[in-house]
Amino acid sequence: MSTNSAPSGRQTPQVYRRRRLLVLLGIVAVLVAIVLIIVRPGASEGGEVTPTSPAETESASPQTAIPTEPTAADGDPCGPEQVTVEAITDTSSYAAGEQPQLSVTITNTGKNVCVLNAGTKAQVFTITSGDEVYWTSTDCQSDAIDAEVSLTPGTPVSSSAPIVWDRTRSTPETCDGPREAVPADGASYHLAVSVDGFESAEQKQFLLY
Repeated sequence: MSTNSAPSGRQTPQVYRRRRLLVLLGIVAVLVAIVLIIVRPGASEGGEVTPTSPAETESASPQTAIPTEPTAADGDPCGPEQVTVEAITDTSSYAAGEQPQLSVTITNTGKNVCVLNAGTKAQVFTITSGDEVYWTSTDCQSDAIDAEVSLTPGTPVSSSAPIVWDRTRSTPETCDGPREAVPADGASYHLAVSVDGFESAEQKQFLLY
């Protein structure tokens, strides 16, 4: 009685299948290794990308230059932003026969000493009532002078001697003769002053009786 057996030197089908599976897995591993070498995960074309903080982005971006204003120096001419002019009267109400005494106070509100012309030639006092101009100091002014003054910040400078208004109307044509008296009996007037082109921010009101 004879029994069939596998030919000598030949492996079973299970062995061949295992070998083919191992060969296939080896090929797949080689392909994956090749792909990882050629295409590096996390890298982009042009090189490695490094995260940038907002501060680094801001410093790297072009900066817009901010225009700088010229720095004021001591002795420069006064500018309109650093000078205030205040019209002054010796009182706010005048009885009949009393003559208003007019003056001015100038203050440097800046940070540096500045210079302006505070002489009588550069001062203009104007008295109005309503829309009508009654008197102007330059209408009949004489012996006017220039006087350069250095204004120290925060130190007001006032008139050395007030101008006395005789309560009359003024025009350049009435300087050599009598002038008409202005209305009184409680009439309201306003004084405005300018010095070297700088005008008082507010007018000073007063009454004549």
